[in-house]
Amino acid sequence: MKGLYPAAARTFRPWKNGGGETAEILCWPEGAGIDDFTLRLSTARVDASGPFSTFPGVDRVLTVIEGGSMVLTIDGTDHPLAPGSAPFAFPGDAPCTARLNGPPLLDFNVMTRRPLQARVTTGPLAPDARFALLLAPGAGLARLDLLDLDHADPNLVAALTGTPAIAIHLPRA
Repeated sequence: MKGLYPAAARTFRPWKNGGGETAEILCWPEGAGIDDFTLRLSTARVDASGPFSTFPGVDRVLTVIEGGSMVLTIDGTDHPLAPGSAPFAFPGDAPCTARLNGPPLLDFNVMTRRPLQARVTTGPLAPDARFALLLAPGAGLARLDLLDLDHADPNLVAALTGTPAIAIHLPRA
């Protein structure tokens, strides 16, 4: 289906530090790698406390989807995050350490290389967003499927109106 990145198609790969796994959903431009992407969307399983990788010139927005909670420490300041917390934006080049509080968790990461900036929100599906990660099944799609709203069938988008989602708003050319 055009504009759909199904959760069932994701493959999780271990982090270098062994503290979890990540599944890349989308990396743009197509064929870009970790050092030259403009936009990267992924989910991550955080299994242990430890440092986050740094990404010079990149801004990040992290949203805890399910599981336990964690505290991110950035520049000496603690930022508690848990399922239901608002998406948290921070510079990817700042040293960051995560401390798990309880069981492992699953989060959603939006990474943009400057000057591109993303605004990430949670709530009912926002049809004016560029992408939406579904937080509940709807219209035949599964929880955690990602939709590219600019390329998805408009009837599908209309049928998903009101479905809980994480929306990624990006400037349009």
